Amino acid sequence: MKLATTTNDFDNFLNTYCDKVDCICEAGFKYIDLSLYVINKDDELLISENWEDNAKALLNKANEKGAKFVQAHSPGGNPLSEDDSYVENLINATIRSIDVCGILGIPNTVVHAGVLKGISKEESFEKNREFFRKLFPAMERNNVNVLCENSTAKNMGDMYFTNSGSDMKEFVEYVNHPLFHACWDTGHGNCEGSQYDEITALGSDLYALHINDNRGGQDEHLLPYFGTMNLDEIMNALIDMDYKGYFTFEATSSLRSPKYWLGDRAYYEKDTRLLKPQLFMQKHLEKLMYDMGVYILKQYNCFEE
Repeated sequence: MKLATTTNDFDNFLNTYCDKVDCICEAGFKYIDLSLYVINKDDELLISENWEDNAKALLNKANEKGAKFVQAHSPGGNPLSEDDSYVENLINATIRSIDVCGILGIPNTVVHAGVLKGISKEESFEKNREFFRKLFPAMERNNVNVLCENSTAKNMGDMYFTNSGSDMKEFVEYVNHPLFHACWDTGHGNCEGSQYDEITALGSDLYALHINDNRGGQDEHLLPYFGTMNLDEIMNALIDMDYKGYFTFEATSSLRSPKYWLGDRAYYEKDTRLLKPQLFMQKHLEKLMYDMGVYILKQYNCFEE
């Protein structure tokens, strides 16, 4: 397996995607997950009128560094929201993100399904299939796979119905498109419990991973060994099912920002010199994450350059 990580690692520290690529490559990574999860008002790929030129410049940057974009994450949001204008903007941004993948040669992008309180699993499947069908033309013209992702009740309560591998497999078959498959998030999986059976249930529809850890009670997106996730279980599942994709980290919150959806850092109004983690800290953490990834894969004789 080849190691990858996400540009989201540096979202709190750097403004441009090219700068993020520089730092990722400096740590040793050659394979990159492009995070388009947050739509910033001046985003160079999702908002800018020059988005195509910016995407080509980003591709050139990766080529210069000897790196390759291998997967992506589409803008975050809830496509089942009852706000029609919001949903329209989200769909347009998601389509744009797929077009960006086409320029960068990215074969797989993760797109979250939507949630709506009080609906059944059957209704959730139907409404989300309607959403994903709106992406089919962009998927087909760019030859990009869209991947649904498992979540956890710790995040969504009873509003999300693809927390298990078997439910995800069922939903993929329900959507029934040759470019629609699955991504497994190990942090979400750790919140739910044992992961071996859930991962292997996906079979040949498992196209990507989000590798991150937590302590079981919250979706914390930590580095491996910072939480309670069992890596041997995950590695055995991937090897037993002959997983062909990348081992992609999404351990983006090991250094938590002052404002965070799981809880803000305590604030001392008289002095804020130590409030924010710094870029040099994340650079050290990035190198540690790369070294951890090499160790994990070499222990199972499956590390690929």
